[in-house]
Amino acid sequence: MRNVDENSITQIVLARHAQAENPRLRQIVTGIVEHLHAFAREVELTEAEWFQGIQFLTDVGHITDENRQEFILLSDTLGLSMLVTALNNRKPAGCTESTVFGPFFVENAPRYENGDDVANGAKGEPCFVTGRVTGLDGEPVANARIDVWQADSEGFYDVQREGAQGNRGRGTLTSLADGSFHFRSITAESYPIPHDGPVGRMLKALGRHPWRPAHLHFMIEAPGYERLITHVFRDGDQYLDSDAVFGVRSSLIADWQRHEPGRAPDGTQIDTAFSTLDFTFVLNPSPARPVPR
Repeated sequence: MRNVDENSITQIVLARHAQAENPRLRQIVTGIVEHLHAFAREVELTEAEWFQGIQFLTDVGHITDENRQEFILLSDTLGLSMLVTALNNRKPAGCTESTVFGPFFVENAPRYENGDDVANGAKGEPCFVTGRVTGLDGEPVANARIDVWQADSEGFYDVQREGAQGNRGRGTLTSLADGSFHFRSITAESYPIPHDGPVGRMLKALGRHPWRPAHLHFMIEAPGYERLITHVFRDGDQYLDSDAVFGVRSSLIADWQRHEPGRAPDGTQIDTAFSTLDFTFVLNPSPARPVPR
């Protein structure tokens, strides 16, 4: 097609995709083209601005490696990650809500028994976590795989520490016959997302802060139930209403109870202050599993 102009180019581009064999791919690419072209027209994008955007995305790619996923960070801070999470995790009332996955999950984290210390040397005030995994009608979910991971008191996940060896502040355990679980870790603290790269520069230019409220990450999987990816947020945190990645849900906010030095829930004597957290996770039955009545 010759003589393409600003009025005809969108439909000409879409026509090139009309014969795509994969209908879902065709639908997605059509939407991308339509919205990108409409955006450029709406803001009257200049060539200099277009090139600056290309350079920004190039920088995002350059800083991304096996330990840092800047594209996920970009998606998180633009609210896209939370939007996709919400669209794909509609649940009945009573189920624990999902939230963003984040860029710091690690496959094959070490296995722990209930009661073990998953902090494994991570810096922070001791915290004793208890909870239950149930279904919608309160039925206990035994043998659920529970992945947990968190930042340390200095705001770093283990994979962010240069030269760090071993997994710290992360692990997997299994719920007991009554659906309960318990482990020791460290008290969650608020922390900034990585902001020394292009996403950080974007936030600064927009007058935004990079902070996330204190939280623990959980991923829970059990046969017959949908996988749950979520956080538990610490009540009273100053960033609950301005989370840099828009992940907070009121139902996911819980009280970390603070205790003076003394006897801990596991019976040990603690010579520093510590906290306790208790939270129940309610899983949504998978489509193949009927809701108990």
